[in-house]
Amino acid sequence: MGIKSGTFVILASGRGSNFQAIIDQVSNGFIPATCSALITDNPDSYVIERARAAGVPVRVVPFRSFPGKEQYEAALIGEIQRYDPDLIVLAGYMRILGSSIVRRYAGRMINIHPSLLPSFPGLHAQDQAVRYGVKVAGCTVHFVTEDMDAGPVIIQRTVPVFAGDNGDTLAERILNEEHIAFPEAICLFFQGKLSINGRMVLIREGGDVIPTSENSGEV
Repeated sequence: MGIKSGTFVILASGRGSNFQAIIDQVSNGFIPATCSALITDNPDSYVIERARAAGVPVRVVPFRSFPGKEQYEAALIGEIQRYDPDLIVLAGYMRILGSSIVRRYAGRMINIHPSLLPSFPGLHAQDQAVRYGVKVAGCTVHFVTEDMDAGPVIIQRTVPVFAGDNGDTLAERILNEEHIAFPEAICLFFQGKLSINGRMVLIREGGDVIPTSENSGEV
């Protein structure tokens, strides 16, 4: 799966730091693709300002404007289809997508989560990691499936967990790695280097296929 060049849309709900990291890597040529639009469910999100500053079209689809999830997702699909993207990037999009939209874009939708999945899925992953007492935490970029935070893993990057950490300090450390991992995963997709074999995402480097990236800090 994947193509050598193309377009993607980003779905986001909040501050947009991952959006910014991705757009920066598009601007400098690392990601061989164009971000066609930002689609957000939150009309007050700061990511809108980031998109406008970058010249990325913004589409706002507020959940509260629709009578239910089915109608909301129909409108969301309509906005996505407007741009006909090759890839959909969930960068801090704070709504769980239904099976219809996930199936429609299977293998073409990726998400990032602030833990080393399958550990600590769901909300407050950093707090979960601190409470559990793990010594290593990190982030995971994965393909989206119908099961939350359970899709095939593309890239994981690790950080140490220190004795004095709380959820906020760990989150900041992990976020720095997210800003590396997410653009790299998008780049690999558009270079045509990703393929899914069961639960394994294979990454093609030259003539070889390896299960993960070999860059420092990744597992």
